[in-house]
Amino acid sequence: MKQNIYDHPTFFKEYMNLRESGLTYNDFLEQPAMKAELPNLNGKKVLDLGCGIGGLSTYCIQNGCISVDAVDISSNMINIAKNKNAHQQIEYICTPIEEFERPKGSYDLIVSSLAIHYIEDFAALMEKLSLFLKHNGLFIFSIEHPIVTARKEMRNWFKDGKGDKLYWALDHYQEEGKREQQWYVDGVIKYHRTISTLVNTITTTGFMVEKMIEPLPTQEGLELMPKLKNEKRRPSFLIIKASKIK
Repeated sequence: MKQNIYDHPTFFKEYMNLRESGLTYNDFLEQPAMKAELPNLNGKKVLDLGCGIGGLSTYCIQNGCISVDAVDISSNMINIAKNKNAHQQIEYICTPIEEFERPKGSYDLIVSSLAIHYIEDFAALMEKLSLFLKHNGLFIFSIEHPIVTARKEMRNWFKDGKGDKLYWALDHYQEEGKREQQWYVDGVIKYHRTISTLVNTITTTGFMVEKMIEPLPTQEGLELMPKLKNEKRRPSFLIIKASKIK
């Protein structure tokens, strides 16, 4: 069964409280870096995988896309997106990413913000996305950095008696697979993959990796969220930009 943690009532409530605060790693770290890698969007047909409440889908339309198919497993997220980010050129589709289907060559661009680390079979997904994209189309996605997902306990900062962070513990890096984390609720499941697995899977499914980014926070983010300074000690996210060449 596909995990649908965002429809868990406790998780959803806490997560939305966080997002609505406007003080998140999404706001000042991941999304600015993702948007900076988007191509000229004029006339593009876009697929947004794990669209959440529709922020990135809306950004694409505002910057020239002619259509966005926005997919998310969570009915909570889709319902908020329809109310908050409704647009006639966005079709919101409530379904697991793994089960979504479209004809060959349907899209110029596929984007995914912090959703792929919830997918168990990355190779199968990449095979499917290769079919969805037109030749020379782009796939741009962000995930939790493998440095973050590696350690099985997923409690990585070691602190001193005052609570100050001493160092980041890295372990179990080559042991790929499921990780369970306490994040508002117990049992949030993510999948750890090494960077080499990510790159090799991408390149063997008809793509060329154009760029990899380990984003740093914006200046505004550092001022509003001083803890973002720790991104210079270890990265939270990895963004990969790949083009379809086969």
